[in-house]
Amino acid sequence: MIQLLAPTHWKDYELIDCGDFEKLERFGNVILIRPEPQAVWKKTYSEQDWKKTANITFRGRSATSGEWVKKNLSIPDRWHVAYENNEVAIKLRLGLTSFKHVGVFPEQAVNWDFISSSIKKFKTPQPKVLNLFAYTGAASLIANAAGAETTHVDSIKQVVTWANENQELSGLKDTRWMVEDALKFVKKELKRGKKYNGIILDPPAYGHGPNGEKWKLEDHIQEMMQDVVQLLDEKEHFLILNTYSLGFSSVIVENLIRTSFPSVQNLETGELFLQATSGVKLPLGVFGKFCNV
Repeated sequence: MIQLLAPTHWKDYELIDCGDFEKLERFGNVILIRPEPQAVWKKTYSEQDWKKTANITFRGRSATSGEWVKKNLSIPDRWHVAYENNEVAIKLRLGLTSFKHVGVFPEQAVNWDFISSSIKKFKTPQPKVLNLFAYTGAASLIANAAGAETTHVDSIKQVVTWANENQELSGLKDTRWMVEDALKFVKKELKRGKKYNGIILDPPAYGHGPNGEKWKLEDHIQEMMQDVVQLLDEKEHFLILNTYSLGFSSVIVENLIRTSFPSVQNLETGELFLQATSGVKLPLGVFGKFCNV
């Protein structure tokens, strides 16, 4: 069965409406309008309602950059939000970047809940978790807060620094930060004979390593999957593969996992979405995940 999953208890985030290639969303007490290529339908609320509600609007100058237009110049460029589930709580520093992101992907809260609940089921006293393509570290901090020894890998130094800020903000410590190409790092860990109880993969469609290494999802994901499953602890483990690519379906993710790890148990696949207050659903990627305890 293909699942459709959305965050259900994040008080500091709300998708208010989406449509006409935009989304209206609240992070804490800041309301933004941002581009959204998936929102090909009409807006539910009126343009007037959107403009009246929003504090800040992103205006794109190119496919990769733009500027933020504030309704009031006193609105800060940076602010904090919190996330809490039944097991853990973290805080995140958000910010207005030139490429429309703010430092978190809200739909990933579904995966955060899976991470913390999986770690809490393990008998291993301090399970080891590896987060690849780890961005600003929300999943790493969830794993850390749940009691895992966490390794965070991303190729961009600035976002690893941002993740460290989030760790301090959350009152956590001892995450292992690695600024490295994810595929190269995995191959090194294999040579070292390392094992992990949890592996989180949230690869981009395209990307670059710190030394110019090229990542293209469809070209490299099979090699990555075949390598990472060898890093999994045989007795207790979980794995999450999340992709945000318009060309990928959950069936592709299922096939990737099953062919890379034929002995997989408890595999779940599906699609992540955000439920808008206006009633529409915004699809935001597909996932495959499994946990063995």
